[in-house]
Amino acid sequence: MTAMTETPPSRPRPASRWLKPLILALFAGGLAAFFLLGGDQYLSLENLKANRAALLEYTESHFSLMVILAIAIYTLSTALSIPGAVILSLAAGFLFGRWTGTAIILFSATLGATLVFLAARYLFADMARRRLGPMMHKLADGFQRDAFHYLLFLRLVPVFPFWLVNLAPAFTPIKTRTYFLATAIGIAPGSFVFANLGQSLGRIDNPDELLSGETLMALVLLGLLALAPVIYRRFREPRERNPGDSG
Repeated sequence: MTAMTETPPSRPRPASRWLKPLILALFAGGLAAFFLLGGDQYLSLENLKANRAALLEYTESHFSLMVILAIAIYTLSTALSIPGAVILSLAAGFLFGRWTGTAIILFSATLGATLVFLAARYLFADMARRRLGPMMHKLADGFQRDAFHYLLFLRLVPVFPFWLVNLAPAFTPIKTRTYFLATAIGIAPGSFVFANLGQSLGRIDNPDELLSGETLMALVLLGLLALAPVIYRRFREPRERNPGDSG
């Protein structure tokens, strides 16, 4: 009878050992390079308006290339949480029109948000669960029961910064597919609004003028509509547990 030997614990592969620092370095390096190279100066409403004739002319001559560049720049800026999504959205509507611009914003923002979501989950989810304690568990429970509707509400109502809504769900049990779908549906109205505004770029002098009170109210109402199933379910559960109370 042969003696059974214990198998030594598997060591992490060299590739996986360096993967987290590499991803973190890419994100940090990309964000630092943006500011060091003066990217924040290019992403301004004044700069966009000053160069609109040249941008339009180049887009007409190299339409496919500009679409690819717009998608790449928007996706990268979203993934790196670079401030400037409003200017990029206006530029997409200005250069490509409301419908193509909306499609570019929707695809790029959803893809970029999903990339930063996956990166944050891979890099920091375990640490966040250990450090946040009861607060983390409460947030996770809410997302686990009604993840789609909660995220849809956060996407529709522009109360919290876009980058924060990209990161926070990474520390909850929400599925990547649910995150992707809720993000795509939730940002669709806002994407169309900004692409449509981009066509009237010459009449916009300040980013604060972009969203009217009526537009904000419409987005809030859409957000409340997204929460309606959650509110109904919360109201119905106690009645189902105590059916005799209604009699």
